[in-house]
Amino acid sequence: MEKTIKLISIIFLLTGLSFMDIYAQSLPQIYVPRVQDFVISGEGTNETWNAIDWSQLQEREGESGWKTEFKVAYSDSGIYFLFLCEDEKITATFEKDYEKLWTEDVVEVFLWPDEQYPVYFEYELSPLNYELPLLISRMNGSHENWGWVPWQYQERKIDHETSIYGGEWSSGEKITKWTAEIFIPFKLLAHFANTPPHSDSRWRANLYRVDYDNQVEKYWSWSPFETNFHDYKNFGIFIFE
Repeated sequence: MEKTIKLISIIFLLTGLSFMDIYAQSLPQIYVPRVQDFVISGEGTNETWNAIDWSQLQEREGESGWKTEFKVAYSDSGIYFLFLCEDEKITATFEKDYEKLWTEDVVEVFLWPDEQYPVYFEYELSPLNYELPLLISRMNGSHENWGWVPWQYQERKIDHETSIYGGEWSSGEKITKWTAEIFIPFKLLAHFANTPPHSDSRWRANLYRVDYDNQVEKYWSWSPFETNFHDYKNFGIFIFE
């Protein structure tokens, strides 16, 4: 054991890297391009997306083999996300916002702009276009995932749209895929330091998808996690161009 510790110390000394540097290199990273603001449709048809490559969410639980991809970009006023989710059925029954959307089909965005404190933003969107925005605090070692919803939200509201393919826009419908397009204004995240981001800013983040077709839980993530989606210490890294 002592020899191992000495070897690790030598590696750190020779490379000039700290443990946190090496740990960060093990996390997925993505460069977030700067774009001009544009109008979202839920289909990802704006030409801005054409210049941005798809990234993959990996299926962590389940054996559906369904492809789940995303794109991300940012402007002076906010950050954009586009999800593409292959699917066979819409398993979503909620018909209003702020419900327990994670118990049905959903995509989720977790953003942690300021690593000084274990406080991060969570956003969920169902294929039927209902949303759940939350601020989550893990201060004082709390393991509870209770969150706060935004106040005066209409003045800095998230823009979101979804589209369904291969079927009707209705719970239980057979489909081939669904897409979600999201714009989160930086005004909503103003309570975080390191916001809005500038060139070379870094945010910790993770993206998820959950599917419950045929009462079988399947989920995907961009960065791996050890316990659950709130494993913020294993969030990946957004690097803003």
